[in-house]
Amino acid sequence: MARELHVAKSGNDKNDGCQATPFLTINKAAKVALPGDTVIVHEGIYRERVSPQYGGLSDTKRITYQAAEGEAVTIKGSEIIKDWELVEGTTWKVVLPNSFFEEGFNPFVETIHGDWFVDPPATKMKIHAGEVYLNGRSFYEAKSLELVKEPKQRLDGYNPPWTKRRELIPHPEETLYTWCAKVDDKTTTIYANFHEANPTKELVEINVRKYCFFPDKTGLDYLTVKGFRMCQAASTWAPPSADQPGLIGVNWSKGWIIEDNIIHDAKCSGISIGKEASTGDNLSTKFKRKPGYQHQMESVFMALNIGWSKESVGSHVIRNNTIYNCGQTGIVGHLGCIFSKIYDNEIYNIGVKHEFFGHEIAGIKLHAAIDTQIYHNNLHDCTLGLWLDWQAQGTRVSRNIFYNNERDLFIEVTHGPHIVDNNILASDYNFDNIAWGGAYVNNLCCGTMRREQVLNRATPYHYPHSTKPLGTTFVYGADDRWYQNIFIGGTKIYTEQSQNGTSYYDGHPSSLAEYIGRVHALGKGDLDKFEAVQGPAYINNNAYLRGAPAYDGEQENFLSKVDPQVKIKQKDGQTFIEINIEKEMLGLVTKILKTDDLEMVRIVEAPFENPDGTPITFDIDLNGLKRNEQTTNIGPFANLKAGINRIRIWG
Repeated sequence: MARELHVAKSGNDKNDGCQATPFLTINKAAKVALPGDTVIVHEGIYRERVSPQYGGLSDTKRITYQAAEGEAVTIKGSEIIKDWELVEGTTWKVVLPNSFFEEGFNPFVETIHGDWFVDPPATKMKIHAGEVYLNGRSFYEAKSLELVKEPKQRLDGYNPPWTKRRELIPHPEETLYTWCAKVDDKTTTIYANFHEANPTKELVEINVRKYCFFPDKTGLDYLTVKGFRMCQAASTWAPPSADQPGLIGVNWSKGWIIEDNIIHDAKCSGISIGKEASTGDNLSTKFKRKPGYQHQMESVFMALNIGWSKESVGSHVIRNNTIYNCGQTGIVGHLGCIFSKIYDNEIYNIGVKHEFFGHEIAGIKLHAAIDTQIYHNNLHDCTLGLWLDWQAQGTRVSRNIFYNNERDLFIEVTHGPHIVDNNILASDYNFDNIAWGGAYVNNLCCGTMRREQVLNRATPYHYPHSTKPLGTTFVYGADDRWYQNIFIGGTKIYTEQSQNGTSYYDGHPSSLAEYIGRVHALGKGDLDKFEAVQGPAYINNNAYLRGAPAYDGEQENFLSKVDPQVKIKQKDGQTFIEINIEKEMLGLVTKILKTDDLEMVRIVEAPFENPDGTPITFDIDLNGLKRNEQTTNIGPFANLKAGINRIRIWG
């Protein structure tokens, strides 16, 4: 029989967990909760790591962990530190026994490291998983006690080579709060510069736990985690070729629902729906015999050997969460993210502290997100909004809002079919298209885009809607579809390869038939003929504003030098877009596109369709409004009018 188990700060772990006699800790309830049970946690701050012992049996017989209705419940990976001693000036120290840290994990010893991680380039300083917080604000780690005592406004190494588009953090006028630690066999000594604050009188915390909610065991399926604030965990680097820890994570399970939570201040990743260690754990960094790419390829086949399939892993739902202030990712996953749905989340301030650098940093960073649906999320103020890497086959990115990111979207070494539709990409740098076989429909693209081949990394593609590999290949580029988008020119070009509009497809054949004709006109041969001809580009019915250049093979489009003056504005918890639309643009003949309007992907030979194999009709706009065949227009909104449009897009 399903039970309600209650947890309260007034409870005792020797109780039976009834409402009148609740447990004291969530983890006690997690040791006894069985399929069908609901764990209700009452108001308070719980400083513990929750590690469930059992999973649910099905979507209708889950184990649910939820905050009591109307009550504020926080799970923290940190502890309060009060015993600070003044060293000199505004620098203080605290000396802790190493036994203070749980489970043998000391974040002030553990470094952030692993495959694709890069130490701060100027100093090669080792960054640790530890963190100091003053009234909730995280400090910066300094290389030495001298730099704690006299912090520079910009520490060496905080200027990553890819940061060209934003003032660095901390800003020149911002006070720099710093810490460092010295650890010996018995004690951990933490030094911190609190400036005008007195740490004995303010709330000062340090992170001590890697996780807030993360099972030790894999295969604990069908859990729901709902309504919590979770923060201040010492989560470590989570590349695709390693174990992927997160402040909260599913640890290679199936069917979790993570909803209505506030998740922030993870040292690296907030939510993990990714890989586990048995299929490889930073082997390139550890042994240096092979590149990370090769180990990542091996992990795909090793995962197949332990049951990587729709039946055993993935199919998670992550919705209605607010995720911010994480050093690496808001949501991370490799392999274990298949067939998932990620929607209605706000994700911001990811990777913007610039305390360390690596090639796995984004608001959402997923590898092998087969048939994963990412829709109606608000990704802003991130180093990179969304990064889909390897095997994004069947992945759909729909109705999302991207703005004030250093880059909005990156799709890498995947072969299609993948869909990007009805999104706003409003940052200066919109898209790195290092893939092929995509469909881009009804988007607003306000910045530059980069497109490149990848001829030294073959990656897998799959039978449709399956993890079963069908083959591997390089990214030769193109085989893309661009229909009914709005492009805005005149933004700053950040790389030689990036530009506005679609003119970088100039010279490509405009249909599959034309492509095949060009290939076989070369006479005898095999692979060499296909390598000699640029892939097809299916481009039509787009608008190019403020001088954005169009593909030379496009038959119908709208060209204008007028600036639509796009602005993203926030007010009272809501986000609006303003855009000035020319009447003539609305006269462009458009239609509601469907699967049959999109040529199948050439290499994978698969159509653009839903995960269940049914056709797609692109008849819903960014705000969920139904498009009308007679009045539909290009771009992500069904109801644009001539002149200034002010449309609420979030909140």
